[in-house]
Amino acid sequence: MRRGGPVIFSTHAKEIFVSETSKNHAEERRAQRRATDAFIYISCSQQLSTMVIGYDGKRAYQNKTGLGNYIRSLLPVLAEYYPNDKYVLFAPEQTDLFDVKDIPQADAVFPASDLYKTLPAVWRRYGMVKAIRDYGVDIYHGVSNELPNGIGKSGAKTVVTVHDIIFERFPETYHFDERYVHRWKIKYACRVADAVIAISEQTKNDLVEFYKVPAEKIAVVYQSCNPIFQRLVSNNEKQEVKKLYDLPDKYFLFVSSIAPRKNLIAICKAMVALKGQLQIPLVVIGNGKKEKEEARNFMETNGLAHLLILLNEKPQSKEARFTTAADFPAIYQQALALIYPSIFEGFGAPLLEALWSGLPVISSNTSCLPEVGGDAALYFEPHDSNKLSKHMLQVSNDKELTASMIRKGKIQAEKFSKEQYANSMMAVYKKLLHQ
Repeated sequence: MRRGGPVIFSTHAKEIFVSETSKNHAEERRAQRRATDAFIYISCSQQLSTMVIGYDGKRAYQNKTGLGNYIRSLLPVLAEYYPNDKYVLFAPEQTDLFDVKDIPQADAVFPASDLYKTLPAVWRRYGMVKAIRDYGVDIYHGVSNELPNGIGKSGAKTVVTVHDIIFERFPETYHFDERYVHRWKIKYACRVADAVIAISEQTKNDLVEFYKVPAEKIAVVYQSCNPIFQRLVSNNEKQEVKKLYDLPDKYFLFVSSIAPRKNLIAICKAMVALKGQLQIPLVVIGNGKKEKEEARNFMETNGLAHLLILLNEKPQSKEARFTTAADFPAIYQQALALIYPSIFEGFGAPLLEALWSGLPVISSNTSCLPEVGGDAALYFEPHDSNKLSKHMLQVSNDKELTASMIRKGKIQAEKFSKEQYANSMMAVYKKLLHQ
C-alpha cells in the first residue's frame, strides 16, 4: 500500500554552506533519533520526518548509463511512495544530466569552497564525510559499489549497493589496475557497511563466493526502471522521434555500452547468418571503441554495413532528449525486439525497460538475465549466433509468438514494479535504524 501524508519538503539543489547553527541542529536530530524510533525533527523545514537519507550523487550527474540510471530512477520512486522522508544527494559537481528540483523531497549538496570546486575528487575523498555529518544524515547509501573513506565518522548508518563483480569472473576484460581498484573499493565497502544490497541473486552469490561477505548481511533488492518506459508513447511522438533519428520502419534494438562482455559481435554474426533471409537493421544505443570498430568492420566486410545503425554517432545524440533518455521509450516501442547477448550481467536493466515497453526480448541465458526476463524472453547461449538468428527470424515472422511474449512480458515486469522497489529498499533502511 502506498503511504499517505503530505509532501513536506520544498528545498532544491543548491550549494550548502554548513554553519555552526546547522551543525547544532544536526546533533539535535541525532539525539532525538536516539530518544525515539518514531520521528526526527528536521530543522530546515521545521516539520517532522521519518528519515534523512543521503546518497552518493556522483553518478546521477556524471554517468549517462547503468550506474547513473540506478540513482536517477531510485530517488523519484522513493519520493513517490515515501514522501515524508528527505533524500539528499552528495555530489562533487552538478551537470544537466539530473535536476533534483523535480523531486520536492530531495536536496543536493555540492562542494562550497574554491578548493573543492576546483578539485571535486578531493572533496569526494575528504570533504564529503564531513558534509554528510553536518547535514545530519541518518542513513548514507553508496549506490555504486563504494563508500567514502572514513564514513564511520559521519554518524550515519551505511548501506552500499553492489551491482556486480564481473571483473572477478572475467579478469581478462579489465586492466590490472582497474581490477585492483574495483576489488579494493567493494571489499572495503562490504566490510564497513551496516548492510549490503545486491541487485540480483547472482550478485549476492558472487559476493559470498569471492569475498566471503556473510549472506545474512546481503539483501537482494530488485530495481525497477525509469518510469518513462511504462508510458505508452503516442503515434505522433513516435513519428517525430523516427524522423529525428532517421529510424527505419523495422529494426532490432541493442542498448548497452559496447564492451567485450556486451557481445555486440554476436548479433552481427547472426545477421550475417540471416543474409538473404532477413534484412532488418540493428539500431544501437550505446558507445564504445575497439568493440564498436570490430562490429563495424565485420558488417562492412560482409556487405551489411548499412544494417548497423549507431545512434550515438548521430549529431542528435548530443542533445538533452537523447542524453537524458527522454526519446528512448519511443525508440523501444517502435522496435521488433530487444536483443541482449551479454556474456555476464549484474542485472540487465535494458531487459526490464523492454518488458515495460511491450517489446519482445531475445537474451543470452547467462548470469542474472533469466531472473529479469523470466518466461517472457527467448534465450540463447551468448556465443551461439545460429540460435540467436533463429530467434530473430521467429520474432520477425511469428505474430502469435510476439503477442504471447508481450503479454508475458507485462506480467514479468510487474515483479519489478516501482512499489515493490520502494518497499524493498525502505525495508533495508528501516531495519538498520532499529538495529
